[in-house]
Amino acid sequence: MGAFRLTRAVALPADEVWSRVTDWRGHAAQVPLTAVRVVTPPPTRVGTRFVARSGVGRARFDDPMEVSRWEPPAGGRPGRCRLEKCGSVITGWAEIEVLPEGPGAVVVWVEELRIRFLPRLLDPLVARAGRLVFGRALDGLLRRSSSHV
Repeated sequence: MGAFRLTRAVALPADEVWSRVTDWRGHAAQVPLTAVRVVTPPPTRVGTRFVARSGVGRARFDDPMEVSRWEPPAGGRPGRCRLEKCGSVITGWAEIEVLPEGPGAVVVWVEELRIRFLPRLLDPLVARAGRLVFGRALDGLLRRSSSHV
C-alpha cells in the first residue's frame, strides 16, 4: 500500500480545525476534478458514508468511504476520525487526528492507499502522489477563511 503521513501546525483552535478537516464536501473544493456526495444524513458519526467522484468523462471513478471512528475534540482531548475506503478502485484507510496545542492545533493525517490493478511496485509512487494531493487539500482546508465554514 502507498502509505503517507502529513502533519500541519496551525494557529486555529482545535474545534475549528476539526470542523474544516471533516467537512467532506469542502475536500472536493480542494481536489481538482472531484465532487463529494454525502450519502447519509448529518451529523457525521460512525457509519456516515460519502463518495468522492474524481475524473472527467468516462475516465471517472468513485472512492466510497465510511467513518469507522468519530471522536471530535473536547475538553483539551484530541479529535480522531478514521475513514475506511471501500471502493472497487481505491481501498485502504485514512486517519485524521486534531491535537490541541496552546491556542492552536496540530493536524496529523495518516493514510494507506491501494489502487487496484496497479502493481505493488508502484506503491511508493502512489504514496508520493497521495502526499501531494492530500497535502494540498489539507493546506487549502486550513487556509480558507472561516466565513466558508
